[in-house]
Amino acid sequence: MNDAQLLRYSRHILLDEIGIEAQKRFLNAHVLIIGVGGLGSPAAIYLASAGIGTLTLVDADTVELTNLQRQILHSSNSIGQTKVISARTTIARLNPDVCVNAIHSQADDALLQKWALHAHIILDCTDNFTTRHMVNRVCVRNRIPLVSGAALRFDGQISTFDTRDLDSPCYACIFPPDPLFNEVACSTMGVFSPLVGIIGAMQAAEALRIIAGVGCTLVGRLMMLNAMTMHWQTIRIARQADCLVCSSVPCVMPSASGRSPPGFFPARMTPAPPQPDFLNSPTEHAVPLA
Repeated sequence: MNDAQLLRYSRHILLDEIGIEAQKRFLNAHVLIIGVGGLGSPAAIYLASAGIGTLTLVDADTVELTNLQRQILHSSNSIGQTKVISARTTIARLNPDVCVNAIHSQADDALLQKWALHAHIILDCTDNFTTRHMVNRVCVRNRIPLVSGAALRFDGQISTFDTRDLDSPCYACIFPPDPLFNEVACSTMGVFSPLVGIIGAMQAAEALRIIAGVGCTLVGRLMMLNAMTMHWQTIRIARQADCLVCSSVPCVMPSASGRSPPGFFPARMTPAPPQPDFLNSPTEHAVPLA
């Protein structure tokens, strides 16, 4: 790191759990963010501020006036621009250390597979189940940690799925693909603007902890927030033996593939604290949010 970087990231470096070594990991890390709207905005801003070296942003939408109530990467001057270009402009002003790949395209399996090969962590900040399940399949296939967030009306959810860990469920373990499930969206249901900030910032925090290899991740836990009462509920979630996505994929620790920076995160860190509820079947407690 140069002198300017030592000063910029000094408040991280002062933390014993991070220090210079973990900050170097941030600078060498590549995070793929699918969706740069309500959740992707705060997630990208905090990851860029923290010094993540490369952010790849995927979104097919353009900025509209209705987005500005909650999508803090964008401004009135961004209306009509593609979201990924607007986001890249904002991040460049915030931190020139960060390289931003702006992918103005609908996420599909081929695109996700291409960019997943370069990424250390993927953040799912989308708002539809088709894309969520596609992202999950790519993460399981490539053994990439997935930090998934969702927010609708006053309800938020966040969890991490890391199938490098033998005990980790995948997204489909909790929310199996269901063609009969009715898609809902904030365009018709609405969303409380600070809620996406809370969940998106937590997605960034989860990614940074995983990269630094500190604390405990949300693997095996689904956190749900009611923003009307600010009540959090945490449910322990288990890998499902009959899951159509991850049950047939052996979970082994990855070999040195060149994809991870030196000293990069382990699959399992500090054990999570015990939680009161256990989700034995995918539909017992959890309700998916778009």
